[in-house]
Formats: sequence, C-alpha cells, structure tokens
Amino acid sequence: MAVLELRDVSIRFGGLQALSSLSLSVGEWEIVGLIGPNGAGKTTAFNCITGFYRPTSGQVFYRGDDVTTLPPHRKSQLGIGRTFQNVGMVKTVSARENLKIAQHSLAEYGPMSGVLGTPVSLATERELAERADLILELIGLADVPEVPIGALPYGTLKLLELGCALATDPEILLLDEPSSGMGPDEAHALGERLLSLRKELGLTMLLIEHHVPLVVGVCDYVYVLNFGQLLTEGRPDDVRRHPEVVAAYLGGEAPDALAATHETAEDAALAAATAPTAGGGRRRTRRQASAKEEK
Repeated sequence: MAVLELRDVSIRFGGLQALSSLSLSVGEWEIVGLIGPNGAGKTTAFNCITGFYRPTSGQVFYRGDDVTTLPPHRKSQLGIGRTFQNVGMVKTVSARENLKIAQHSLAEYGPMSGVLGTPVSLATERELAERADLILELIGLADVPEVPIGALPYGTLKLLELGCALATDPEILLLDEPSSGMGPDEAHALGERLLSLRKELGLTMLLIEHHVPLVVGVCDYVYVLNFGQLLTEGRPDDVRRHPEVVAAYLGGEAPDALAATHETAEDAALAAATAPTAGGGRRRTRRQASAKEEK
C-alpha cells in the first residue's frame, strides 16, 4: 500500500486549469521527486495534498484513506509534514524557540497553566526544549540554538525549516525546494542528510526540486509536471534525458522545440551566403545580388 497517492487530481482557478488529472504514488520509505519548469503546478499539487487547496476533482489518499477534504492541521496530525518555498518561521525569536513552537500539538497544558507556570507546563517546556536541541543536532545546526533566526543566512533557514517539519513527528515529508538558497556543496550535503534521515527515522519523502544533481542523487522515482499535466515519470537518470523533459526546461513544445534545434535547408543556404570568402569579405546574399543586378 502506498503511503501517499493522488488519483486524477485536478484544480481550476477561474479560467486557469492549474492541475489536470494528476496521478502519482509514493511508497513506504521512498524519496520521490516532483519536478518541472516554473509554473508547472508543483506547489499547487502540494497545496492539494496538504489541504490548503481543495481539488476540483480527484482524490488524495494517505495510507489507503481518502483525506482529500481534511484541513491542513488534521493532515499534520496524521503524519503529513511539509516545508514551504518561502521561509515562514518567527524571525524575532531563536532557532530553539521556533522548534518549540512547531511542537505546539505536543503541549498538553492549557493557556492558564502556561501563564501561571504550573509544574506540568514547566516540565513540558523542558521536554520540548530538549527535543528541539536533538532536532538541531540531527540537521547539523547544534551551534545556533539561541541565535535569532533573522540573523541566519537563507540556506541555514531552509535547514531549520526542515527541522520544524521534523518537529511535527511526520511519517511523510513534503519538501518544497529544500535546496533553495544553497550552493552546490550545501545542496550535496543536504542530499546526504535526507538519505540519513530516511535511514534513521524511517521517513518517506516527496520533494519539489530544481537542483538536478540533488534529484538524481536522492530520488528513487521522479514525476515531471508541465502546464499542470504529467509529462513523464520514471527513474531519475531516464527522466533527465527524456526529450520532452529537455524541451520543457529549455522552452517550447516538445517535440517541436527539439526539431527546431536542427539546421534546415534554408538555414544552411543563408549561412553559406553570409560566410566569409577567401578574400576576407562576405558572400553577397541573394537580396544583395538582386539589388546590384537591378542597378
């Protein structure tokens, strides 16, 4: 049984068909990539999965149960964790405090207990802080627990956001461009960390990513979206060499975009007419030759 499955999911915003009959499956402990050009519908698919959008048609299944209409907080409680393209943490507090905030569902005391500082609330706060420090160590940020996150570089913030998603105790992680703001070496280190998290925590992952080496390095399977439709799917090495995928990323409609890269007979004639002559000049074009004859 798949951990996550989409069946013919479509969503329309007015006259815009953002997704059209998208079907995909993520198996237990798999790392699956969802790639495509900007505007292909990748984040829209994530929003449908996590409950921020309700599909116009189709269904979302989590461990065999239909969760299409559940709100985001219910899906989080079930074990669906997520990061976002834009970092959405509280920038005025520390990394540790953000990780404690992310664990709010684990706090079993009420507002009044928190205000009064009851023994239960104080003990819970200590447990949340200890868990936050463990997560910081797990993601390689053990040296920044007290640093206000507004002072951290963007690449570090993306790692911390991954930590906040882990703090919700997910069974499947949806990562939206996790390497954004990172250099090649940082992205490579992130890939190794994701593989380590899968092994140590038994996580399943679905990630949106533009950094192709990261996709090839960590993903077991890849789906490619273009204009809201599934373009192709398969193993990473096969997908990145697929002609239609190349055409989609370079621009144009496949296979026309690929055909346009070949020299036509007219291109060859024009190149010959304008090429340098042995004397260092250029051959006259047909239009120039005709103009001289008319004179």
